[in-house]
Amino acid sequence: MARMRAIEAAVLVMRREGVDTAFGVPGAAINPLYAALKKLGGIDHVLARHVEGASHMAEGYTRTNAGNIGVCIGTSGPAGTDMVTGLYSASADSIPILCITGQAPRARMHKEDFQAVDITSIVGPVTKWATTVMEPGQVPRAFQRAFHEMRSGRPGPVLIDLPFDVQMAEIEFDIDAYEPLPVAKPTTSRVQAEKAIAMLNDAERPLLVAGGGIFNADAQDKLVEFAELTGVPVVPTLMGWGAIPDDHKLMVGMVGLQTSHRYGNATLLASDLVFGIGNRWANRHTGSVDVYTEGRKFIHVDIEPTQIGRVFNPDLGIASDAGNALDAFLEVAREWKAAGKLKDRSAWVEACRERKRTLQRKTHFDNVPAKPQRVYEEMNEAFGKDTCYVSTIGLSQIAGAQFLHVYKPRHWINCGQAGPLGWTIPAALGVVKADPQRQVVALSGDYDFQFMIEELAVGAQFNLPYIHVLVNNSYLGLIRQAQRGFDIDYCVQLAFENINAPELNGYGVDHVAVVEGLGCKAIRVFDPNELQNAFAEAKRLMAEHRVPVVVEIILERVTNISMGTEINAINEFEELAERGVDAPTAISLLD
Repeated sequence: MARMRAIEAAVLVMRREGVDTAFGVPGAAINPLYAALKKLGGIDHVLARHVEGASHMAEGYTRTNAGNIGVCIGTSGPAGTDMVTGLYSASADSIPILCITGQAPRARMHKEDFQAVDITSIVGPVTKWATTVMEPGQVPRAFQRAFHEMRSGRPGPVLIDLPFDVQMAEIEFDIDAYEPLPVAKPTTSRVQAEKAIAMLNDAERPLLVAGGGIFNADAQDKLVEFAELTGVPVVPTLMGWGAIPDDHKLMVGMVGLQTSHRYGNATLLASDLVFGIGNRWANRHTGSVDVYTEGRKFIHVDIEPTQIGRVFNPDLGIASDAGNALDAFLEVAREWKAAGKLKDRSAWVEACRERKRTLQRKTHFDNVPAKPQRVYEEMNEAFGKDTCYVSTIGLSQIAGAQFLHVYKPRHWINCGQAGPLGWTIPAALGVVKADPQRQVVALSGDYDFQFMIEELAVGAQFNLPYIHVLVNNSYLGLIRQAQRGFDIDYCVQLAFENINAPELNGYGVDHVAVVEGLGCKAIRVFDPNELQNAFAEAKRLMAEHRVPVVVEIILERVTNISMGTEINAINEFEELAERGVDAPTAISLLD
């Protein structure tokens, strides 16, 4: 048996479990882990500028490819509390990340020692499992359980808190005798699959709703095969966007109060059965349950049993991993297809496609300052089908989801339920670190951008290049729009006269100066007709310097983006497309 420090055993376990990258900020209470990382090698480390940033980098890393688990590291006390937001974001979206914190020595934990806090109690509600390891011999087994918890059932984050003396203690540990624990995922029975296919076949106007659980199961190919086999159109949720390409004939739009398409909502309202797989009926997808469910039946497949019936009770609920469920559904559907029992869905599909062709929002505006819709039109023109978009929340993200196009799995990377401002920059860096060849384009409003702008220095230091589209209206735009219901415009303006940048004409922060001060490149655009040149220059600068490049577009101060309180009552604040030239980069043209 080999004798080693307990923390060295932890590093060996992480390596055996597939970890090769970590994001973090060292500190006194976690320095033993950093010493072990240096001694043993095999795990690359990216130094964040803020520990919350490290947690979002870990999220971006996990979300990039199936099987990835991002790791974030911090010292005791405020490092752990800073990472709570990342843990919440990961927990809400079923994203496995491993958070490791240092802790005061065991004998001083109850003495209000410097930076000693009961972090496991704090993070309990936003983790799948959290533990403070009190015995050195339990360190490797705590990490073993952590990976088992993250991968089994509904994925999610875990936190391991390590007292300083526990890390430093020597133990006996043989990594050659170590094996990861088997992953447990529920499956769909033959009876359940037959009932689901029978309900689907009985319906006249069925839809498949594809949620983020499709990606967690790496089951996007199975979803598309199932849709094509049955001829049933697909509505991806925001977290499932990309599970079926936007230009696929069976992709019929997103549904919701904000990140939705006119045609998607219209098609959902025309349906008579909705078959949800790996989704959770989020309120910004459904609106009120009464409107969403009226006149239609529901099948709900989710890996977590307690999710079924949480929002509303489906006609049929199946607790199963999405991939295992689709295997069972495909088996039955193939048999029914061979027997000639599956309905012909061509008329229903054609009706859905006609809505997709005709119910378009206008994007082609020539206003200066620019209207945001025009920005997304130009992004569609400039960035190809391999583009991976990263965004978080706000009018920029909502409009982006309405107008941009996604063609590949995991090429729309978005924190869904939590929506923390500042998420976009560090998450994009995590994506680039996970897949350096991926063409990453991030999208932020000015306030999201300012929240964790310091993380751009990480991209410069570690050569993590991507393009960041910054739409600047010098407002908390989404909150400003929400305040219309209170007849106020209060405490949401970011505009001021910048004495160092009069050319901004009152738009406040000089983002170009800040970005360049952090070691990156930046371009500012006032006229939307200059956007194609700006995007081309951004690509050139990114390739030459291998750093993030920000393209800032000065928007008109106020634009209300389409949204509403019900999926049958969306406010369309702007002109709608009447001809193809009104929406020239729409996924299907009006003429």
